[in-house]
Amino acid sequence: MSAIHIVRDYPHPPGKVWRAVTDPELIPRWTATGAGARPEGFATVPGTRFRFVARPKPGWSGVVVCEVLEVREPSLLRYSWQDEGGGEVTEVVYRLEPHAGGTRFTYDHTGFTGAGGFLMAKVLGSVRGKMLSKGLPAVLDQLD
Repeated sequence: MSAIHIVRDYPHPPGKVWRAVTDPELIPRWTATGAGARPEGFATVPGTRFRFVARPKPGWSGVVVCEVLEVREPSLLRYSWQDEGGGEVTEVVYRLEPHAGGTRFTYDHTGFTGAGGFLMAKVLGSVRGKMLSKGLPAVLDQLD
């Protein structure tokens, strides 16, 4: 099984990072360095079904369907992730913890299987790394 695991430290308090990664108005700003996903129907309430809508690419509609599975504000968000065309259901987890005067943000996306899953994890991992290294810090720096 393949997975994406990214850890980043930000010089901002957990509440601010939580806001940036869960506010539907802010999410498209930091995901713009990837496919520019915007959430439709997202709320930090377990059981909420929502969609991420991004720019389509050849072979992909740009839409992912999700369900919020667990929330512990401001430290944990866990949701399912599935291409709207079907396929395996994977899981995304955001963990935030105070660290060195700021926040340690851990991003995990698990559940990729087989050769296709390995390739998907590699592609998504590269995109997510860019969003968390460039997109999210820029949004955090503007939030004051």
